[in-house]
Amino acid sequence: MISFILADLRRFKGGALAVVVLIALSVALSVAVTLQERAVRLGSARAAEKFDLVVGAAGSETQLALSAVFLQPSPLPLMSGAVLEKLARDPRVSFAAPVGFGDSADGRPVVGTTTALVTALSPTLAEGAVFARLGEAVIGADVPMRLGAQIKPMHGAADSGGHTHVELAYTVRGRMAPTGTAWDRAILVPIRAVWQLHGMGAETEHEHEHGHGHDHGDEAPDGAATEDHDHAVHVEPDAALDEHFDAETPGIPAVLVKPKTMGDAYRLRQEYRSETTLAVFPAEVLTRLYATLGDARSLLLAIAIATQAIVVAAILLVTIMHVGARRRQIGALRAFGAPRRAVFAIVWGELFLLLLAGFALGLAVGYGAARAISAALASATAVHMPVEFARADLPLAMWFAALAVLVSIVPALSALRLSPAAALRA
Repeated sequence: MISFILADLRRFKGGALAVVVLIALSVALSVAVTLQERAVRLGSARAAEKFDLVVGAAGSETQLALSAVFLQPSPLPLMSGAVLEKLARDPRVSFAAPVGFGDSADGRPVVGTTTALVTALSPTLAEGAVFARLGEAVIGADVPMRLGAQIKPMHGAADSGGHTHVELAYTVRGRMAPTGTAWDRAILVPIRAVWQLHGMGAETEHEHEHGHGHDHGDEAPDGAATEDHDHAVHVEPDAALDEHFDAETPGIPAVLVKPKTMGDAYRLRQEYRSETTLAVFPAEVLTRLYATLGDARSLLLAIAIATQAIVVAAILLVTIMHVGARRRQIGALRAFGAPRRAVFAIVWGELFLLLLAGFALGLAVGYGAARAISAALASATAVHMPVEFARADLPLAMWFAALAVLVSIVPALSALRLSPAAALRA
């Protein structure tokens, strides 16, 4: 019987292929939406795992989290450096690492920070060592540079027309192990080098917005004051690190904090949610973003399911018409003694196989589309987004299998209603 069904499908391979493709496209949309939403959720959650608490100036929680954790460029106000001093001295804090943004090199963000953050992101470096002097840098796992390479930072991004800082060229001293986060494409340098490179000091500490400079000099990046070209900027690349912060510390856009306990984390967040500062758990910010993402996913899935319903209805109509066109063949089978259940099984089996083949092809196409989208997003953000099936996908497969069984019954029943004599006379 299987060989008969396959032979019959080969006779009508054009129509069979059209049915398979239609089913595959409708299924692929559902699969791609489901897998991609899960990939974004898992990838971003894993990227935020290393960051317990972020403290910044009062403003947008989402903007603070996206800038500090995912290194997305955005205008962050500066908060007083005294906040960093207070956090660094707090017995509830394992480490408080400032981050300063604004420069780039070869399209990759140059982030000023401390050795504590490098160690937290990559306890064991893939190669080399952590920076020990102002003119040294540690690169992320995805930065295509070798140890000893020279990095000439550019103010802002290349597409914004920033100028290259000629006062300092960083030397790559180490490479972090892969983290699966946006920091894999970052270049980490001593934050004091960033401050000095932009002429920052106690006298220049004040709040400003990214992209809004003073009456003279360059536009200031987040975490770096404007540079006055009336005064020469000098950075000594061989100077030893000084990671002691006091009340004279320049303004900073954000501090990544590692509390010692969960209780300390909540107390610190409460303490630094004030009129001048903001403390957020990146995971909580992501949860709110997931809610929005989930709403979009629900809408797309509803559209996909509606599309599937329309496709199935169209295929059902075409199949019933196809059965009517094959009245003579079905009548001949009945006249030659084929039992009713055999005729039923043949007609039902043909449509069921087509639906099953379309579902399998749709799974493959949807999975491939999700992988391609995730690869594009990972290339842009460096956040690894795993595309994988889960137990939650099983009901979708079972629903489609049940639907295929039920839909295939309709044309099979219509075939049984044909009288052998009437069918042969047709």
